[in-house]
Amino acid sequence: MGQATVMSAMCQCTFGVAPSSLIVLPANKVNGCSMPMATIMDHKPMVNIMPFGMCSSLANPTVAAATSAALGVLTPMPCIPATSAPWATGSPTVKVGNLPVLNNSSKCMCNWGGVISINFAGQSTVNVP
Repeated sequence: MGQATVMSAMCQCTFGVAPSSLIVLPANKVNGCSMPMATIMDHKPMVNIMPFGMCSSLANPTVAAATSAALGVLTPMPCIPATSAPWATGSPTVKVGNLPVLNNSSKCMCNWGGVISINFAGQSTVNVP
């Protein structure tokens, strides 16, 4: 059984160098441990998902350009998340605002090839399937 994800959960991207906090806006008006509960639709870049420091994915055009300019030496560039799809899969039975609740085993894909995972759900007392 996974843990429900709430505001300030810690996330990590496979191509990022630093963790980042998940931002959950209180639009759904449902709290878990006094924090807004996250759903699978909390995937908007620079609103819900903040940068992960530097990006090292060659699929990212800025990294590819910088690497090319450095004659093929991998040159990380600042991360700008590009998440166009919702988190997968969330909790199939627990819903907030008719959307599945985000649990700590959910993943979100970045358009540049990174996989964003949840390292800490923001709380440790509310469990969801």
